[in-house]
Amino acid sequence: MNVEEAIRTRRSIGRVKPDPIDRGVIEKLLEAAAWAPCHHHTQPWTFIVMTGDGRAKLGEGYARVAASALPELSGQELEERLAKEKLKAFRAPVVIAAVCSPSADPKAVPAEELAAAHAAVQNLLLAAHANGLGAIWRSGDPMYHPLMKETFGLHAEQEIVGFVYLGKPDMQAPAARRVPVTAKTVWLE
Repeated sequence: MNVEEAIRTRRSIGRVKPDPIDRGVIEKLLEAAAWAPCHHHTQPWTFIVMTGDGRAKLGEGYARVAASALPELSGQELEERLAKEKLKAFRAPVVIAAVCSPSADPKAVPAEELAAAHAAVQNLLLAAHANGLGAIWRSGDPMYHPLMKETFGLHAEQEIVGFVYLGKPDMQAPAARRVPVTAKTVWLE
């Protein structure tokens, strides 16, 4: 599959089979991610790969964030809610937390460091698709919560930019929907 085909045909695949993914394939995807463009060659990304019981760390983060937002719940009701939150981490056999780890280089601009980490995630998604895997880039409020950062032992300047859930597809890819690029383009000539 060439890169243009991968770009046009990649879709978010939210349902994947529980089958394990070979570590060599995961490493191949991470290698593709690491070739993302970055200003001043800072390579401001870190990847936390969770498989098997390792996904419980993410479940712990989801539960901690939920518990902090539900001070009125207690007992059985709270336990049931936290158990549901923990299960979110097990929706795929592989979950990769992509983290922006900004460089100490004084020329590095924080927004550019984040942009580079996001580009690395896009490379990872395209490589997953090209290798026949399904993936979805998950984010949302829990990802940005200080308790989630703390759960993963991240430093203050590090930011989680996405959780990539990865596995063998267990659904049809949704139809493509895009506004024509001409509607989003301004030419200055």
